[in-house]
Parts: sequence; structure tokens; C-alpha cells
Amino acid sequence: MSAGFSQLKALIIKEFKEAFRDKRAMMVAFSMSLLAPVMIMVMSKTMIKEMVDKPPVYAEFVGAEYAPKLVKDLADENILPLAEAEESDLRIWQERGITITIPETYGQDMIEGKIINVVLNADYSDKPSLAPIRRIKDVVRDHARAIGYKRLIMRGVDVRILQPLNLVEQDRAQPSSNAMMISIMLGLYLLMGAFMSGLSIAIDSSAGERERNVLEMLLCQPVSTTKIVLAKLSCSASISILSIILMLVVTSISIGFVDLSKIGATFSIDLYMFVALLGLLIPICILAAALQLFFSFQAKSFKEAQSTVTMLIMLPAFVPFILMFIDDRPMWLDWLPVAGQSIIMEDLFKGLVINWSAFAFTSVTTVALSAVLVMTLAQKLKSEKVVMALS
Repeated sequence: MSAGFSQLKALIIKEFKEAFRDKRAMMVAFSMSLLAPVMIMVMSKTMIKEMVDKPPVYAEFVGAEYAPKLVKDLADENILPLAEAEESDLRIWQERGITITIPETYGQDMIEGKIINVVLNADYSDKPSLAPIRRIKDVVRDHARAIGYKRLIMRGVDVRILQPLNLVEQDRAQPSSNAMMISIMLGLYLLMGAFMSGLSIAIDSSAGERERNVLEMLLCQPVSTTKIVLAKLSCSASISILSIILMLVVTSISIGFVDLSKIGATFSIDLYMFVALLGLLIPICILAAALQLFFSFQAKSFKEAQSTVTMLIMLPAFVPFILMFIDDRPMWLDWLPVAGQSIIMEDLFKGLVINWSAFAFTSVTTVALSAVLVMTLAQKLKSEKVVMALS
């Protein structure tokens, strides 16, 4: 074994010992891995419940006696008078204050064929009220359509003339594509985990060591700055990779507790997806560690490194958010680091064919960018201004 490799090995062991000695940093590093899958499971179950179930909706009916059939249609869809609300739910629905007002002239206007204004009064900016409002509007719309059809039939008109065209929809999406909410959340958490898990380790091994005067002593030894940076990078990136592996394992278990069959979707992390995701995320973990070390060494103190690096590192982690709002994504985004990996992950979750050329190119580019950062940082550490935080 060469002396150079032995030095690098000793430096890596030293970095890992110091990293695992800091229990709080390790808790921060792995907290997202454990909490993110649980959050995905809870949010998915809540969203599926809202999409599938029809919980009771309670509204104040004014003039219900004038339109008994409309009130019956509403009751059939579990939209009930506020007076029937259980005591535990009464306060919530009183605060929402949804009111349906039926005019006194409802019966006469119906006979005369006039347009009847049924007033739905509610706070449309209140998010919990949106689903009940949508359900009430659907029932009133269906009830009005049924009355219109009956009037046409009574006049001897075939109601089919109202629908000269019938759009037959054929969904080509894979069953896994219907689990979009899970794939979007998982993609975001994986990228954030890759960028954030090794953050505290990287800052402590750079700005922290400088404040403890450990870095100065280390640089006095006959070891090249490149090996010092590589050792720190190996430790921080390894923690991020371990965090990602843990997140994938816990997610693959927790997702089994979500009944996706209720929305006709399937989602699972099999061995192929697991390996492909790791192949995409390992270069990102290396790039994140390189960026964290690079900017930490530019800061003058530990606190400045924490605030600056956290803010800067969050920017690439928000790339998937930005991509979500671009409907017609240009092709060159597939080949950019981070953006390309995010797009490939999306295709992977949808069960689409992977663009292996883009996969290889983005991985190589990301690692090459990391290598440039490492070499630049190693060169900078030869300057006293950077080591003593004088610049």
C-alpha cells in the first residue's frame, strides 16, 4: 500500500471518527431519512381519503322547504343541514358558515320555467371549505341538468341532441403514474436529503475545524491539501448516501401502509428502481458535499458558514419545484446536473423508459463538477487568507 493512500485512509478515518462523535450532527443528518417517509405516508393517506371518501358536509339551509327534491339530492350526497351535525363537529361547521339559500318563489319559478338563483354563501378562500363547496356545486349542477333534460323530454325533444360529440378518453399512463403525489413528494425529499443530510458534517469539518484550530495543525502536516479535501468530501458524501439509502428503505416499507388501490394507482420501490435512484443520487451527494465544503471554507466563522451554506445549498434543492411549473420543458434541461437527474427520477416513478444517455451524461458531469470544486478548494487552502479566514 503506497504512503499516499495510507495518508488518505488515515484522514478519512479521522473525519468519520469526528463525525460520529458529534451525536447531534448525526441526528440532523438522518432525521430527514426517517421523517420524510412518514410524512409521505401520512400526507398520501390524507389526500386519498379526501379524494375517495365523502364525509358529511353540514350547511345552513334557508328555504329548504321550497325545494325538497334538491334537498334530497344533497342529502343523498351526504350534504346535510347544520342542525344534524354532531356536537363534536358543530363548532367546526359553524365557523365555516356555509349557507345555501333557496328563494321563496322556487316552486312558482320552476313552473314558469324561469331561472332560479340558489345562493351558495361561503368563504372561498378557506381551504377546508373548498372540497365541501365543490361537492355542493356538483350536486346543484347535476340537479339542474336533470330538470333541463326532463323539460326537453316533455316537449318531445331527444336529449341526445345536446351532446352531438362524445369524447372517448383513453389514458395511456402507467398505473404508477397515478401515484403522482407520492412520486413528486419522494423526488423532492430525495433531492433535499442529498443536499441537506451531510450539511452539518461538512460545516463542522471545515469552518468548525478552523475555529478549533484543528485545520491549521492539519495543514502543518506533510499532507497535500487535495487529500485533506478528499477525506472531508468522502465523509460528508458518505453520510448523505447512507441517509438516502435509509430514506429509500423506510419509504419502501411505509408506502405499503398506503392503500393506493382506492385511486387505481400502484407504487413500489423494487430493486431496479432502488439501484437506479442510487445511481442518480450518489453523484448529487458528492456534488452537494463539494459545494458545502467550498462555501464553508469561504465563510469567516462557523455561524456565517451555517447561514450562508444553508441558503446557497437550498437553491439547487429547489430545482424540482421550478421544473414542476414548466409545462414545455426544453430538451437541454435533461442534460443538466440536478435538473437532469430530477427529470429522470420523474420518468422512473412514472414507469417510463429511461434515457440512459442523459443518465450517464448528467452523472459524469456532476462528478466532473465536483472534481473541479475539490481541485479549486485544494488550491485555495494553500493560501493563508483562506485558512485564517482573512479574505
